[in-house]
Amino acid sequence: MVNTSNDDGILRNADFCTRMGCKWPKTGKEVIIPYEISNVFTKIQKEYIKKILKDFQEGEYKTCIRFVKKTRCDKHYISFISDSRGCWSHLGRQGNRQEISLKISRCLYKNVVQHEVLHALGFHHEQVRSDRDDHVIINFENIEPDKRSNFEIANTNNLGTPYDYNSVMHYHRYTFSKNGQPTITARNPLITSFGTATEMNANDYERVNKLYEC
Repeated sequence: MVNTSNDDGILRNADFCTRMGCKWPKTGKEVIIPYEISNVFTKIQKEYIKKILKDFQEGEYKTCIRFVKKTRCDKHYISFISDSRGCWSHLGRQGNRQEISLKISRCLYKNVVQHEVLHALGFHHEQVRSDRDDHVIINFENIEPDKRSNFEIANTNNLGTPYDYNSVMHYHRYTFSKNGQPTITARNPLITSFGTATEMNANDYERVNKLYEC
């Protein structure tokens, strides 16, 4: 399995931008998000991505998010591509054609696809949420210099949900380490494993429902 943190980045818990217009709009009780998938992906790969998107509607934990195939009439939509830089997404709705990169050789795993889609829905990394210092210590001295921004605390809307070490949005303790030492340490010494989620958990889905008032 490839961990989301190997390549994950944000170009440009829910970020405060979602309060300023970067949430996807609701149509009635549903949030309709058109999408397209580049033809660089095989038919099997496309079906795999589609199945993961359908989980927001039909999986074990349901939300009001509905991913639908883009039509010619859709101006604002997500476009799945395979970019050489790896796995990345914009944060929240940007407007017009909005890319999510899932590099074929690295990113086609359920947790990675969900992670990048959650970014597009407005969610930041768990370890940068506004209350993270109560739960983890960021060891900046161990982080690759060009990756430090991925650990900078953000002014997030935590939606009244607890800090979640098991969220699909949480980095592994050694993510972007320059020296083999932990970049993230839990304040609770009993917590030594985190950032290993293979898919969204109940809390991840609950946050989507809270943010979008499903």
